[in-house]
Amino acid sequence: MEDFNLMESLDSLKELALLYIPKLLLAVLTLIIGLWIIGKLVGGIKNALTKRDVDPSLVPFLSGLLKALFIVMLVISVASMVGIATTSFVAVLGAAGLAIGLALQGSLANFAGGVLILLLKPFRVGDVIEAQGVIASVTEIQIFHTVLKSYDKKTIIIPNGPLYNDKIINYSTEPNRTVEWVFGVGYDDDIDKVKQVIKEVIFTDERIIDRDTPYLKLSEMADSSVNFKVRGLVSQGDFWDVYFEKLEAIKKAFDANDINIPYPQVDAHIFQANGNNNPGSSAPNV
Repeated sequence: MEDFNLMESLDSLKELALLYIPKLLLAVLTLIIGLWIIGKLVGGIKNALTKRDVDPSLVPFLSGLLKALFIVMLVISVASMVGIATTSFVAVLGAAGLAIGLALQGSLANFAGGVLILLLKPFRVGDVIEAQGVIASVTEIQIFHTVLKSYDKKTIIIPNGPLYNDKIINYSTEPNRTVEWVFGVGYDDDIDKVKQVIKEVIFTDERIIDRDTPYLKLSEMADSSVNFKVRGLVSQGDFWDVYFEKLEAIKKAFDANDINIPYPQVDAHIFQANGNNNPGSSAPNV
């Protein structure tokens, strides 16, 4: 009886071996080949990111993240080939991932925004941007946030999620910028003289790139003034210097040429209670 049980056990082991050894060998072979393919694939992705001038700190992070994801998928596939039930494992893993994702929803949004900023490059370190209600220079682009420095030397830290998903104005993408002024003069001033003075002040400066084709237009006949709009193209580095210097120069030139810069004013007419509309008549006592 014992010999029969032993023979039966040996037969069972033989059947199990014949059943699982081919699967095990196939799984090991799949694992080896899969790891080799993952290495080649991640290496190709890393080279592609490097060629696209992606931030060097992001390349190893992204490649490592993708490699870990591919390996997890490979291990699950290999376990399924051997016969291990992976349904429960995947369900638990998915539930854990969902819980972590909900707990870190804001951080994941900032992470995704940081990755997109580093990949798509709507701005770079050193650019002057307007975003989230501030205008400042970009000093650092981190995975979760971007650091900016304002003109008054304040450090501003903005989360990448809201930053990327909102409007961004980049003032540094072009080598040149257009300076725009609006100058108001009195209605009694000679507009031809005004235009000549403005041209002499603005468009004789060599920093104005398009000085040979000056943009000078009478743009508005406002309540208290006649307004002229002036535009000049300058290099990025000259923008603020030209803007403020020419404001001061125009004021001095207008004063020297007796050109009036009017204050806001209102003409008031006083009427008598008896209906007399003569201007200058005294108002009734109250």
